[in-house]
Order: sequence, then C-alpha cells, then structure tokens
Amino acid sequence: MFALVDCNNFYASCERVFNPNLQGKPVAILSNNDGCVIARSDEAKDLGLPMGAPAFKYKSFFKANKVHVFSSNYPLYGDMSSRVMKILEQFTPDVEVYSIDEAFLQFKGFEHYKLEAYGHDIRNRVLKWTGIPTCVGIAPTKALCKIANKIARKFPKETGGVYVIDTEEKRIKALKWTSIDNVWGIGHALHKRLAQKQIKTAYDFVQLPDLWVCKTFSITEWKLKKDLEGISKIEMDQVKNKRAIATTRSFETTLTDLGDLKERISTFASSCAEKLRRQNSSCHMLVVFLRSDRFKTNTEQYRASTMVSIPFPTDSSLVLSSSAVRAISSIYKKGIHYKKAGVILTGIVPTHNHQLQMFAHEDARHKPLMHAIDRVNKKYNAPKLKLANQDLTLTWKMRQEHLSPQYTTNLKDIITVQCQKKPAKR
Repeated sequence: MFALVDCNNFYASCERVFNPNLQGKPVAILSNNDGCVIARSDEAKDLGLPMGAPAFKYKSFFKANKVHVFSSNYPLYGDMSSRVMKILEQFTPDVEVYSIDEAFLQFKGFEHYKLEAYGHDIRNRVLKWTGIPTCVGIAPTKALCKIANKIARKFPKETGGVYVIDTEEKRIKALKWTSIDNVWGIGHALHKRLAQKQIKTAYDFVQLPDLWVCKTFSITEWKLKKDLEGISKIEMDQVKNKRAIATTRSFETTLTDLGDLKERISTFASSCAEKLRRQNSSCHMLVVFLRSDRFKTNTEQYRASTMVSIPFPTDSSLVLSSSAVRAISSIYKKGIHYKKAGVILTGIVPTHNHQLQMFAHEDARHKPLMHAIDRVNKKYNAPKLKLANQDLTLTWKMRQEHLSPQYTTNLKDIITVQCQKKPAKR
C-alpha cells in the first residue's frame, strides 16, 4: 500500500502557524519579485482569486476583499517542509519527497496495520508538531492514492482528512468520481486527445484496451492505466542527481556595460559550481545566455546564447567562471539594454567516476581550494569567500514588499514570548 501526504495550502498554512490571526481569512502568496499569485487559502479561492493572477492587476481586488498578501518566504517554507518530511520518516523508511508540500509513503510489511487509523496518526502528529494541516490518501498504487487524497481534501468532514481505497467497490467509485483532467499525469495535451475519444472520467480511461493505449500513447500512459486499475506499475523514485544545473537571474535594472555583465556571469557560474559540488558531480559543458528587456519595445531587442566545451570534467568555480566570462564576451553586443542572463551546466558526470583525459586535466590545487571555500561558506551560511572578479557587496535580491519574518531560520526573527510574573497569593 501507498500513501500520499499533502499539506493543505502549504505556503498560506506556514504563514498562519506563526500568525494565528490569519486563520479563517483570505491569504495569497506571491511569486518571485512579487509577480503573481502562486498559492491561495481556501478563503481566497472562494473569493474567485485565480492562480497566477498578476499582483499589479489585482491590487484593488486585494484591498476590496481584505486579502492578506505575502511575498514568498522560501527560507521559512523550506524549513517547515523539512520538518514535515522528517516526521513522515518516523512512520515508514520508504518516503519519496514529491514536492515541497507532499510526499509518497510506501507501507511494506504493514499488512496487519489498520491503515486508516495510521493515516490519522500521521495527520495528527504533523499538525501537533508543526501546526501544518494535511490530508492523507491511502491506496494500493501511487495513482490511486493521489485520487484518495483528493477525496480526503474534498470531503474533510466525512473523511476526517484521511481516505483509504482498500476495496474494489471504493476504487471504481473513486474512478467514476474523478474527471480525467484531474488524474495525476494527465496533462492538457493528453486530456484533449482523450476528450476526442469521449473519455471523461478516470473510469472511462481504464476501460481502454491496453494494446491501444500503448500504440496510441506510450508506456507511461499504460503504466498510469494499470496503476488506476490497482496494479502497481509506478514505483517509488530514488533520489537522483540533477542532469543539468542552472543559475539564471533578471537584473534589478538593465545592464549595458560588459564589465557588469562579466561580474554577474562569474557569480552565476560560481553558484552553479557550488551546486555541482554539493551533489558530488562535475561537468564538461556550459551554456551562457543573454536577454534584452522584452517589455521595453522602444529599445533594440537581442537574445543570444553559446555553448562552451571544457576538455575535462570539472567542479571548480575558477574554471567554470573563466569559461563563462569568455563566453559572455563572445555574444555581448554593445548598446543593448540587458535584463536577464544565466549559466547552465550540462554534461554532468560523477566526480569520482568519469573518463580520464591523457593530455588535459584540472589543476590539482583546485580540489582542496574549493573544499576550503565550501567549508567556510557553509559555516557562516553565506558566500563569505568569493572569486576576485565578483563584487563583494553585490547580491541578487528579489522584490519582496510583503515579506513575513523568517521565524525558524533567522535568529533576529525568532518569536518573542512575553511572560508576566504571577502575583503572589496573600
């Protein structure tokens, strides 16, 4: 059996944990640079606030409906997510963190457990220890426990936030209840193709012949179909290293000077190198790109990118930074107002298991140097050591006009408890 534990309105719930006055009130969380709405409380959804609503267009809506608006507080959300996942690991060793607010659990050897009661134990412990409300869906497969979770979320009073699909009758009823566009793994394009065949529910989908599904779609859709039939074909994912690593940023103001762009690109390349070393990998290719400000239609538009091959796999900030700086010089065009740039690392291989080169290799001094830099920066939880071509004072900062305190990750923002001395009894 599998379970899907999903945090309810996670970003909004994190804000409510440390600000109880928000309970029962509409809450909206904005994306990077306060661009658009990426999370809403149930109260905000009931008001008709759409996902992805541009913040600047909805200012009057927020004010008229007394919506509490917050900038994305990623340090807080990440820390709260980590706490929830640590709690889930206490219930089973097989946990797949699917996203920041949900995880799959696999119950091997739990045949004699009452899983519905176990689901309530999970939900109650997460709520008690973190203050985050969750819903738990339990079923024989991952696809079915996704549907079970939706049922638990849709009918909280009837289910108590936990729903188990453990009989054939419940499975068929759940599939008939679920529209095809709400099935996990059914995207917009696939939904359109299935609609042409009059497939409206998950139950309609499982009635399709296996051979036809394989020939018309792919093995992925066949696995999904079998999962919905109660035959587990979608396995728990193992933690894998990234195949590409990127650092891309929009600048606070447009840049025109090549020197300023070199500094930014060097910083982006160093950031990528740190991520690379964190997963014990190296790379032998990088892509650098430049973009003008597409919203300034009265200025010349320009976009360019280039790929650089490195003769040996490396995780050195020195090598990657110098390569990126040379690349930016080759695509730079004078007179353009640049708004965005980035570095993407590809050709990633394990650092301690890759093909050696006979005539090209990395400077042996780079490894211990990078190790020392990472150790110092980790100790102070900030990039205290930088390359010489990086600005020591400049850091990229998002526009966050509605940012809440970082209650759990910044000592300056820790909650202050006021205690009053109880008067002595006479």
